[in-house]
Amino acid sequence: MKRNQKLRSLIARRDAVTVPGAANAMFARVIEDLGFEAVYVTGAGIANMRLGAPDVGLTTVTEVADTVAAISDAVDLPLIVDADTGFGNAVNTVRTIRLLERAGASAIQLEDQVFPKKCGHFNGKDVIPASEMLQKIKAAVDTRTDQDLLIIARTDARAIEGLDAALDRAAAYIEAGADMTFVEAPASLEELRRIGTELVVPQVANIVFGGKTPDPGRKALAENGFSIVLYANAALQAALRASTQVLSALRDEGSLDGVADLLAGFDERQRSVNKDYWDGLEAKYKQAL
Repeated sequence: MKRNQKLRSLIARRDAVTVPGAANAMFARVIEDLGFEAVYVTGAGIANMRLGAPDVGLTTVTEVADTVAAISDAVDLPLIVDADTGFGNAVNTVRTIRLLERAGASAIQLEDQVFPKKCGHFNGKDVIPASEMLQKIKAAVDTRTDQDLLIIARTDARAIEGLDAALDRAAAYIEAGADMTFVEAPASLEELRRIGTELVVPQVANIVFGGKTPDPGRKALAENGFSIVLYANAALQAALRASTQVLSALRDEGSLDGVADLLAGFDERQRSVNKDYWDGLEAKYKQAL
């Protein structure tokens, strides 16, 4: 089964599959090694790790596409790709879909924020008119070459117009052809329940550690009809904390002895990047003497 078909099958189960986020191929390989079924290519993570910048609309479509291509080469899992606002209007969205589909996306997420967008759990967001977002969704649906490529329509209207307006937008996006919808930053368990039960297509929940949405756990989200639960930057946050601790010790003590338990061993590191595979290629193509 191709990756896009695998993802459609996974989504159809509606059992709140946990999907961690990766901002690079290394994190994606760890996710695959641990047995997860899909990877979320996180826009916030790319901004944080590639640019050292916050998620405030600074990344470009080519930077995202380059990251997707690298991850697609490194793992066999389906990739759900955060494409922000489509990087412009409906015409820009056409190019975005083409680039990301060629790069290896199995699902592409578009959102209705005003450009430049912000992290969905930041204050000060705004949304474009629903009519403008409908055209982006139609452009995305018309542009994909593989009909199994999923188009996920995200709305950030909950924070600006309230949950009812966000649900109305999501319903309209479904009518326009979105395969899934994603109501960002609900603020209570009751709001999560309404999202999961009132919208007819599979839903995405986004659990941000320290963010606005409570985490009721996979079982509760599955009972309310969610298909995907994103933990978009858990790996990034863990790496940031651990690297800060390790480098602080190195600065202060001039040694790694006191933080050895926070470090992957040399062999573990090489296994995580599949060094045996590359060694095998080297041996296979080594010129005979």
